[in-house]
Amino acid sequence: MPVEKKKYFNVFLEFDADLVDKIIQTTIETKGKGYVCSIESNNLTYANKHADFNEVVNNALVNICDGSNLAWLLGKIHHKHFRPYVGADLFIKYVKMRRYRQYFLGNTRLVLDGLKKELSQIDSKINTMPFEELPFLPVNEFNYPQIGAAINREKPDIVWISLGAPKQEQFMKLLLPYLEQGVMFGFGAIFNFNAGGVGAVKRAPRWMQKRRLEWLYRAFEEPKKNIPRYWNFIKILPKLVYREYRNK
Repeated sequence: MPVEKKKYFNVFLEFDADLVDKIIQTTIETKGKGYVCSIESNNLTYANKHADFNEVVNNALVNICDGSNLAWLLGKIHHKHFRPYVGADLFIKYVKMRRYRQYFLGNTRLVLDGLKKELSQIDSKINTMPFEELPFLPVNEFNYPQIGAAINREKPDIVWISLGAPKQEQFMKLLLPYLEQGVMFGFGAIFNFNAGGVGAVKRAPRWMQKRRLEWLYRAFEEPKKNIPRYWNFIKILPKLVYREYRNK
């Protein structure tokens, strides 16, 4: 469906959750295909440093803002009340709809098994849906025709992909030509959040989420991974803010 897109920090973002849902559900109902990116500080930084990745995210069906501080900052610049549409919330919302056939791809067998067990308690039909690992490969070395054929046999409405950013966004762009239908979501650690406590990655407590401190929890949870990511974002933030004011 044609939608007027608006760039923020050089990336198309949609803050209207109802419109996001309409785009996703219309694509599913018309047997269309595409992908949705969840934009947070890490892949926003990467998109502003790498033109090819910027093209990947800006060719998505729609991008959600998966950062409360990012939404707050853009709201201050544009004098609007922007609310994030957090990927973890979108994920569980669509699972609870019990409406769509889904395909779960990536992460580890341990996490996938835990995820299947937990989600099947929400929707028993999920127990019959595919939960598939992927080999540990550079993004350009996957057998996309083979992966696409396996997905097409299942005819899913939704394909959830957990490879971590920026790999999962690049993966979706390369896989798209081989899919017959379905909306892909690159949502990274969300498989871990919903796997019943298995694995090392968990979501921040609710009180931290409400106070926009989820980033701090993630920093302490995986410091070697996340602290450099946050630092890279902080380094480019003054330039992003300056350009955003200038282009407002």
